[in-house]
Amino acid sequence: MPTNRLPERGSAPVVLIVDDVPDNLAVLHDALDESGYTVLVATDGTSALQRAAQARPDIVLLDAVMPGLDGFEVARRLKGDPLTAHIPIVFMTGLTETEHVVAAFAAGGVDYVTKPVRTTEVLARIAAHMQGARQARQARNALDAFGHATITIRASDGRLVWHTPLARRLLHDYFGTEAPLTPAAVLDWLQTHAAQAAATATEPPPLTIVQGARRLIFRLHEQSGDDEWLIVMRESSDAALIEALGAAFRLTAREAEVLYWVAKGKINRDIGDILGMSPATVKKHLEHVFAKLGVETRTAAAGRAMERVRQLRPDVAG
Repeated sequence: MPTNRLPERGSAPVVLIVDDVPDNLAVLHDALDESGYTVLVATDGTSALQRAAQARPDIVLLDAVMPGLDGFEVARRLKGDPLTAHIPIVFMTGLTETEHVVAAFAAGGVDYVTKPVRTTEVLARIAAHMQGARQARQARNALDAFGHATITIRASDGRLVWHTPLARRLLHDYFGTEAPLTPAAVLDWLQTHAAQAAATATEPPPLTIVQGARRLIFRLHEQSGDDEWLIVMRESSDAALIEALGAAFRLTAREAEVLYWVAKGKINRDIGDILGMSPATVKKHLEHVFAKLGVETRTAAAGRAMERVRQLRPDVAG
């Protein structure tokens, strides 16, 4: 008999069947169960969305025509939620007209079978999509468990379909955005390089977003689906260098920040924009820096700062 108990994650792949006809559910449930799958069922679109969010199945077998929320709308909502967007959807439909098949794929389906369903065909279609889905889920779980900042973006429509918790925080800190919205700079970079990366299997130049002394670096890791890309993010910060400059020259925190950006070649106006102060305030801090370093020019101050930086971080000096 079909069950509504949530499965414990084990080796058996989890299939969610969504159909408003109990006889259809029973036939498919028995066939999948006998083939070693863990099977969940839903009889309407609303419960399908709830069960998918709770159980995170490996694949969804979805009836296209149901009362209330039909299968097309259920698929769109599943694909619009970062928690479920990665789950492959196989439609079951008696609608074989071209526009209905196109609608199934447009809603996010990866495949379809026609009704009345033949269990052997369903099993073959599920097996074809299951291996890649399971490997992708295991990779995502591992990235999540080890605290990596990782996202998956669908290049064609720019939707951010999955992220780890750390990636979510960094995207909010740097861009003020949340899934499914992909920051414009990240999407432009991906769409510029994705086709070449897919064709040549070479990693494109990373994208670096600068926020004060912090930098967020994006690297294209791999193609995780036909049109989805796994991107690894890494944050780098020179806050420790700024603190070290302050300690070395007995500067206040603000003076150390000003000296850091002088060493980076920034003019007073730019430093003011970065630190949120007027150019006149920057000039006043710089006068104090000159006095404490015993120098008279920006060039000399930058030279003293870079000498100290080379001692602390040879990899960033230059």
